[in-house]
Amino acid sequence: MGAHALGAAAYAVKAAELASPKGGETEVLWQVQHMSRSVRAALRTLPLLGEDSSGPLGPGLLAAGALGATIHALQAALRDTEPS
Repeated sequence: MGAHALGAAAYAVKAAELASPKGGETEVLWQVQHMSRSVRAALRTLPLLGEDSSGPLGPGLLAAGALGATIHALQAALRDTEPS
């Protein structure tokens, strides 16, 4: 389910980027700031995108291109926030 959450978040960031050049960065920060502590904690437990070949966050559509870059940015932003 966590992969689905990151995928949906990445599509929201993609939409924000289409609306404004800096919209994607702003959307990533907004999403992470508005997540509950429990959601941030749960998403931090997921493997980093592309590191686990057996799961949905392994190499594949989510790991490539703009969506992959966005999920990497989301995971980095999650790592940069204080653990709950």
